[in-house]
Amino acid sequence: MKKFYKRNLKLILTIIFTLVPIGCTDTTSHSKGVYLLMDTSGTYTKEIKKAQAIINYLLGTLQPGDTLAVARVDSASFSEKDIIAKGTFDSRPSVANEQKRKFRQKVDDFAKKVKGSAYTDISGGMLQAVEYLNEAGSGKKYIFIFSDLKEEIKKGHIRDFPIQLQGYSVVALNVTKLRTDQVDPREYLDRLAMWEKKVTDGGGKWKVVNDLERLEGILGG
Repeated sequence: MKKFYKRNLKLILTIIFTLVPIGCTDTTSHSKGVYLLMDTSGTYTKEIKKAQAIINYLLGTLQPGDTLAVARVDSASFSEKDIIAKGTFDSRPSVANEQKRKFRQKVDDFAKKVKGSAYTDISGGMLQAVEYLNEAGSGKKYIFIFSDLKEEIKKGHIRDFPIQLQGYSVVALNVTKLRTDQVDPREYLDRLAMWEKKVTDGGGKWKVVNDLERLEGILGG
């Protein structure tokens, strides 16, 4: 009887050790997920060509398994309908290249007919970005905000609450100075400080990059 139990115990342990990884197996996803929020309010639509250059850079940099989404920031940006183009790139180079070609085409088509929005719901866009990248399961998550960071919320919309950004790097790009900033530079600095606080309070990392030639290295690490 003891031999029977011994044999069966050995068999059970063999099955368990086969199914369950032993030791410190790294199960962390090393894929990158980037969600670019593109401001389309007021005169900021004139900056669209710079946004396209950023998107082209991302398409050339991101690797198989990485995820990219581009969405407009408008009156109420917490919506799937604001996503202009999205996708996770295939491991097969030919398929990935075709995905990137179609992605670029969607962005180019949008740029040709873009119209300015009356409001700028950046917070809503960030909420949508977090939801999308969490579902994508990206290991390293980035939210790029291409905007002057002047948020204007439609009446009745509530955005004054923390956004959970643990594990996220939020990068503000091309933060142009408004006319009022020229009169009082403190407005510009206060705007940057407000967004930095919102991001860090949510557990995220904050960075501002106004020189777009310094994009290289942002996705490193």
